[in-house]
Amino acid sequence: MSGIHYSDLWRGIAAADPERPAIITRRDTMTYARFAAEAGALARHLRAQGVGVGDAAALLLYNRTEYLTFFWACLAIGAAPVAINYRYRAGEVRSLLEDSQAKVLIAPTSLGAVAQEAAAGIDPPVALISVDDGGPALAGAAAYADIVAGGGALPPAAPRGAHLRLYTGGTTGMPKAVVWEMDTLLEARRHSTWGVIGIEPPADLAGAVRIATDPTTPRVATLPLPPMLHGTAQSMSMGTLALGGTLVLHDEAHLDLAAALRLVHEHRVTRLVVAGDAVALPFVEAVEAEGRGLPHVDSIFSSGMRFGDAVKRRLHAQGDIMIVDLLASSEGGPFAFGTTRSADDLPARFMLTPGTVLLSEDNTEIPLEPGALGILAFRGVLPRGYHGDPEKTARAFPTIGEHRYVVPGDWARARGDGSIELLGRLSAVVNTGGEKVFPAEVEEQLLAHPSVADAVVFGLPHERFGEVVSAMIVPVEDAEIDLDALVSHLDEHLAGYKKPRHFFIRVSLERSPTGKVELARVKADASRERDASRQGAR
Repeated sequence: MSGIHYSDLWRGIAAADPERPAIITRRDTMTYARFAAEAGALARHLRAQGVGVGDAAALLLYNRTEYLTFFWACLAIGAAPVAINYRYRAGEVRSLLEDSQAKVLIAPTSLGAVAQEAAAGIDPPVALISVDDGGPALAGAAAYADIVAGGGALPPAAPRGAHLRLYTGGTTGMPKAVVWEMDTLLEARRHSTWGVIGIEPPADLAGAVRIATDPTTPRVATLPLPPMLHGTAQSMSMGTLALGGTLVLHDEAHLDLAAALRLVHEHRVTRLVVAGDAVALPFVEAVEAEGRGLPHVDSIFSSGMRFGDAVKRRLHAQGDIMIVDLLASSEGGPFAFGTTRSADDLPARFMLTPGTVLLSEDNTEIPLEPGALGILAFRGVLPRGYHGDPEKTARAFPTIGEHRYVVPGDWARARGDGSIELLGRLSAVVNTGGEKVFPAEVEEQLLAHPSVADAVVFGLPHERFGEVVSAMIVPVEDAEIDLDALVSHLDEHLAGYKKPRHFFIRVSLERSPTGKVELARVKADASRERDASRQGAR
């Protein structure tokens, strides 16, 4: 396939089958024709605000139809849509507005005060668009409804050379934008778009439109449970629309599992997007409590989060469901797929994709023999790099020999059968007395104990060993953690140097909407408790 652009494909689907449902919420159904019309009106407005190819326009929105119409409008005129976490405070939003140099910010009226404070005083000014969701009117903002009423049309074809900026979660520092070329992005996602439903990727735009509107193409109705600012939810939503499918949105800022389940049943959702155990565990608990199963769901996708076999087993029990656990990152991949079609396929094994290799610390490719330990790397269709950071780009996207790779820093151990055991980020590895400890390995054993509901493992400074392994853990509901019993459990599975020296018990790890833990905050919290304990012991 060559150069199929998302915007051109969606426009082709809207022209070929205008009454096909594109987006469904609790209150509304938006056809592809209306989807294109509203995106066209926004494209006209953005151009009037001076937004063009290479410029940025920001979204401070939860999962709403306006998120997608604005997103499409940006792609159609060559602007880079920048999704900002709607839970951010004004200062955090402002940092991303300044970093991205966004010319426009769209926000719901419920977040109007945050949007206004964030944009205040930025030079050149950031134009505001308000979406009415019941909050007070946003002074000085153009109303979304008025823009749509003014009409407008999408350009005949999206401009070439545009890009998408996907901000990473910022779990270890300030979020940073990965810049993807729009001309090749759909090619990079050809397997997760067409391959996963057993269709050969099309060679050209006309072929892609034919597949999307062909009655024999499997019906895809996707409900993304995480926010679409999450890379997996965003990419799977874009892929659903590329197939002529329907997005079913739970259009509230906070996830109501009962409401989400009603949408699943009412609209016969076939595909769910989760964010590992952080979303999948409470969801499957709600499904079990309801007792109806998931008879129409045929696939569940997750990426970049811990997604345990225990939760997968419970999901498989709810229907004939394929679970696809992608090992990928904002910077590229997928490196591997962990696919299970029933509980019989558990434990899940991550099978390497073509183009994925293991590298030594001196960037030499390592043979994938059993037990081989190395850093995951991928070559194929890759992003430009990080927005405005050539040094970080050079580190994460090295050219080795004749190939350019992405090397996010994940360590893995080869099993010898084409699969790997993921061990964790190089930046998170605990170096204790010269021994490397991979947090994922310790977290796996902590979570295997029946009293532990969630866990994160990290290093804390130590005067003798440099660092010592430490763990922040959350007990299961209505349970207490017996640390002596927990340590005995770890004794059976881990070498002594891998066991946590310090445990910190919390009611929650305060994971982000995408399931991530802010490691800097966790370490600071743990350090304060450890220091206070030492002071009290004196």
